[in-house]
Amino acid sequence: MKRSGFTMIELIFVIVILGILAAVAIPKLAATREDAKISAEMTSVAQALQNLAAEWTARGVLGANTLAQQQASVNCFTLAVSADGNLTITPTANNPTACPAAVSATVYTRAAASGLLNAGGTAKVHVLGGSSIAL
Repeated sequence: MKRSGFTMIELIFVIVILGILAAVAIPKLAATREDAKISAEMTSVAQALQNLAAEWTARGVLGANTLAQQQASVNCFTLAVSADGNLTITPTANNPTACPAAVSATVYTRAAASGLLNAGGTAKVHVLGGSSIAL
């Protein structure tokens, strides 16, 4: 009587193939997750700038919690607004867990390229309100 089933060699080959596929897929997944964090941070800081500029333009001042709410939405930057409506965006990792070094380096480079920061990734002052809105 012959038993049907898989031989040990066949099972080993399947396990080896699955291991190779996992070795290729896991680094790709990690890179995709990092890219998503970078994109989310860039979107958050750009949206914070737009929200602050819109409120400053509409009211001439910022509400009591507006800056704090916008600051809470970004992880790799510090936002500060002066009394005359100048918004300073400074590259600062407020939350090292949410903004690790690998993410922040790329975020600061992209922010400088898009005009959110000065060249070299240094702090930039944006003028809010009136005809000088810098978005």
